[in-house]
Amino acid sequence: GYKQVATNNLLRRPNMSTSILYHGWGMIGYNYQTTRYEAGSMVFVLQPKKKNVCCPNCGRLDVIFRGTKTRQFRTLPIGKKRVFIETDVQRVECIVCDLVRQSPLNFADPKVTYTRQLEWYILDLLGSMTIQDVALHLQMSWDSIKEILKRDLRKRFSRPKLRHMKRLAIDEIAIFKGHRYLTVVMDLDSGCVVFVGDGKGADALDPFWVRLARSGAKIEAIAIDMSPAYIEAVTTNLPHAAIVFDHFHVVKMFNEKLSVLRREIFRELADDAQKAVLKGTRWLLLKNPENLEPDKNEKERLDAALSINRPLSIAYYLKEDLRQIWSQKNEAKAGKCIDAWIGKANASEIPILEKFAKTLENHRYGILAYYRHPISTGPLEGMNNKIKTMKRQAYGFRDTEFFKLRILAIHEAKHVFVG
Repeated sequence: GYKQVATNNLLRRPNMSTSILYHGWGMIGYNYQTTRYEAGSMVFVLQPKKKNVCCPNCGRLDVIFRGTKTRQFRTLPIGKKRVFIETDVQRVECIVCDLVRQSPLNFADPKVTYTRQLEWYILDLLGSMTIQDVALHLQMSWDSIKEILKRDLRKRFSRPKLRHMKRLAIDEIAIFKGHRYLTVVMDLDSGCVVFVGDGKGADALDPFWVRLARSGAKIEAIAIDMSPAYIEAVTTNLPHAAIVFDHFHVVKMFNEKLSVLRREIFRELADDAQKAVLKGTRWLLLKNPENLEPDKNEKERLDAALSINRPLSIAYYLKEDLRQIWSQKNEAKAGKCIDAWIGKANASEIPILEKFAKTLENHRYGILAYYRHPISTGPLEGMNNKIKTMKRQAYGFRDTEFFKLRILAIHEAKHVFVG
């Protein structure tokens, strides 16, 4: 008698327990019905418990059943076999809300065809694999994997917290051919990108200023280049923040003037021998003296080029003096260094140097602010290199929103950038 009762109970008991449904796939309120095997895939058929059906809007249980729809959801694989969950999704009418809606699912979002467990598994794989690798491994489409990653990035990074920020850096990066840019804002204290705007003008920063004002952040200093658009935008929206002009951009601007001067001198030379000496010396003029390579006789070639033309020699040595502005002991000495440089440039009577001296005088406040707030856009330049590497390895991004989200999350990358 005992053996017969045990046998009957075993025959009536489903061959998959609710504990496996819960611990394996995170499913609560479902009973196992049967399993089907279709084209190398496994389909587990489940039946929802009526007592757990509620209104998706208010959560009330006293609802009117308005039919069901059978749906399949992709879930975690078993070995190399694809696994699907098939269940009836109940449509209900809420007496209070007076709405007919699909009853909420506790294991998947209503508008997707995969479970949350599979979504989490894919995100774990993306930490060490490319999107293409994950798609091949799970036999899913590349776009499906990308959308899962995009949803996660949007949830975590679409609106970074700004309240704690004090020091920022702003710069633009070219992303596509045809002068298409993105404006990037970085929190210099955390090293995180906090905003990515379209274009490179002041308009690209308008959404950021709105969010920054709402956050209540107290910005102390912002590092930018000498772009008039950025200066006006920062002055208008953060009048109490110190503007710090990045010294690498200042030196770069003077190097561009030096290159222009060299070309003008080269065109004016009548002696072919002197032209031969000056030819190919552009990078020697832009190099720092300590970086000249003795094996290639670069110092001798530079000295020969400088001896040909006095204005070129003056401009070169003023370039070296310009670098000394940021290596003084304090702001007062740096101010005297700027005055001395401007005096030398004006005394040279070289138009291109006199024009740069006026630029230096007009931007003195932002150059000297470096001694009160020793920041620069250097970290952001390094971040821009990472962004370019990510874009190149991904062979470009068709989805601009996805590209921006990847930039906002780039500080979390722990492996080679993938697309």
